Amino acid sequence: MKSALPALPALPALPALPTLLLALAAALAAPAHAAYSQAAERTVVHAGHLLDVDSGRMLTDQAVTLADGKVVSVQPWSADAAKGARVLDWTAWTVVPGLMDMHTHISEEAETADIAAPLKISPAQQAFIGAMNARKTLQAGFTTVRDVGVYRGFADIALRDAINAGEIPGPRMFVAGAYITAPGGGGEITGLPPGTVVPPEFRQGVSRGVDQVRHNVDKILDHGADLIKVIATGAVLANGTEPGKPEFTEAEIHAAVVEAARRGKFVAAHAHGAEGIKRAIRAGVRSIEHGSLIDDEGIALLVKHGTWLVADIYDGDYIEEIGTRDHWSPEILRKNEETTLAQREGFRKAVKAGVHLAFGTDAGVYPHGQNARQFAYMVRWGMTPLQAIRSATIDAARLLGKEKELGSIAPGKAADLVAVGCDPLHDVDCLRQIRGVIKAGQPVALE
Repeated sequence: MKSALPALPALPALPALPTLLLALAAALAAPAHAAYSQAAERTVVHAGHLLDVDSGRMLTDQAVTLADGKVVSVQPWSADAAKGARVLDWTAWTVVPGLMDMHTHISEEAETADIAAPLKISPAQQAFIGAMNARKTLQAGFTTVRDVGVYRGFADIALRDAINAGEIPGPRMFVAGAYITAPGGGGEITGLPPGTVVPPEFRQGVSRGVDQVRHNVDKILDHGADLIKVIATGAVLANGTEPGKPEFTEAEIHAAVVEAARRGKFVAAHAHGAEGIKRAIRAGVRSIEHGSLIDDEGIALLVKHGTWLVADIYDGDYIEEIGTRDHWSPEILRKNEETTLAQREGFRKAVKAGVHLAFGTDAGVYPHGQNARQFAYMVRWGMTPLQAIRSATIDAARLLGKEKELGSIAPGKAADLVAVGCDPLHDVDCLRQIRGVIKAGQPVALE
């Protein structure tokens, strides 16, 4: 007979932690932070090749001038262009815009067989974990992420704020704060032994009914979230829930959309099953996350409403390999098998139909910093290399509503640049060969 986990005391949400914790997290990341905080007033990057994702052209021998965290100009290289500036010699490499992952969970460790693992990590440990994962993600070339939920409510908000304050290195973060999820649903820690007490900080967005959904959307936004994440169906990685089963009505999802829109925010919907996907699209969400069991009607609705699809089509292989090796729950392995190929086939259909697609990997299922593994999968399942790169640059910026600020190397936009060791238009997997990273004009130290 399984013994219950001991009742855990309610712990303070991460934003209430002493400043010392984030200072210690900064110390953890010190090697990267030292270089990250230093930059010349004006920098010129001499790029051997530069991918213009707006036009789809590969430019050669370019001078990219950076100042005050922005791109000032992009022009053919000349000695005059570099006069009086610090010059970074990236002539041996191909330069692309800073990469963007629209589905991450940076504040948490990679998935394990222990379903109770999130409850065993203290707020202090979570601060260190988030700092480490943020650094790995930035060093992997991902200068912007959308972080779509964390079990301990608002931990991601504290991490975002520490990065924005320059206390630790990491990507630019747009965060969800907590999950809007049904009781016992895909956004809860489920499958625990009877009698286990889950502290309230892990249940910030648990909602039943339209009124409670609205209330929790407001609470999460009041804490500083940038977007709302609704768990519209069951989840592959949540025991006792089924990916194909809707967990919110269309009216409940619509209530979240209306309340978020009232405050100028979007809603992302975790939705695997066909019916849950269609409810979320009709309710007006900005994006469908996963979309594993989408049908033809759902794809047509995506096109009709201009809703984005963010499909993590790499994860199935990782879950199968590591989950089998490490004896993850048979239920999780079964659900992964039922959704992996279906998700990839649906992705192929979505590409062909012209659906708005943004790059998102569910980082945190697999170890952080390996985000670029998914590019090859996207090409294998219907995209050209340029389409895959655009999904992680200018198209991701459009999903965020930040295309005037992010997503391409152009005057006036954030100076986010990544150098890779070969031509990604010929071999998209070379986006894993990171040779240099600049975020907001600041060079990042690589390990």
